[in-house]
Amino acid sequence: MSDAEHEAGVASAPVHIRLEGISLGYGETLVQRDLTFDIHRGDVFVIMGGSGCGKSTVMRCVTGLLAPWSGRVLLGGESLWQLSAARRNTLMRRNGVMYQSGALWSSMTLEENICLPLEQYTRLAPEQMRAIAEYKLALVGLAGYGDHYPAEISGGMRKRVGVARAMALDPEILFFDEPSAGLDPLSARRLDELILELRDSLGTTMVVITHELDSIFTIADDAVFLDADSKTMLATGNPHALRDHSPVAQVRAFLTRGEADIDAVA
Repeated sequence: MSDAEHEAGVASAPVHIRLEGISLGYGETLVQRDLTFDIHRGDVFVIMGGSGCGKSTVMRCVTGLLAPWSGRVLLGGESLWQLSAARRNTLMRRNGVMYQSGALWSSMTLEENICLPLEQYTRLAPEQMRAIAEYKLALVGLAGYGDHYPAEISGGMRKRVGVARAMALDPEILFFDEPSAGLDPLSARRLDELILELRDSLGTTMVVITHELDSIFTIADDAVFLDADSKTMLATGNPHALRDHSPVAQVRAFLTRGEADIDAVA
């Protein structure tokens, strides 16, 4: 799919996730306030900002792990934190999460790792689960690696297995927590390409937490910028447009590694 074709599709895509006036934190400590933005179905949406701005905290809220102080998270029109616990858990099974470390069980094969959510949430026969695991590994370019253990493959491959496990239950939404962290540039680029391939082939909505500029400009259809100092969002939109046209100095500085500020001074 070309960029133009994808952008045309995104323009008409319905809102999949909506945050309305979200404020959240831990104990009495505010992390972010007054967050309002939309994530469209089939988009790759990046939550970006500097270290300590609350990116992972926002993801915990959207994935049903941390209740907001105020506001609403709407998933497919349903208000996540106003649902019963049982309904919220059912809704959360439509999501998949790839954790920063990969979070694979070292004592299990790659196939066994992918089968874990299938064993917990389905009644499939063992041979059916194995077939699904083989298919998910093939989707991330690791066909034939099912009997390997995490220690026997590279860091980049472990990240791909994390993606395969996140897709085990055919989620509508995939969340990625700093997917490129700890990877060399080539492995990071391959992971970015995988995210785009999955978006185009499966139509899955992707929410990615990252501060890696190369990844942001490669994969993001849309993004929100969170600021640690003001504890709120400063901008939302396509990263290329924000870099070139945002009126907010902090946003331009982040997206140009500070070059925007240098140019302004010069």
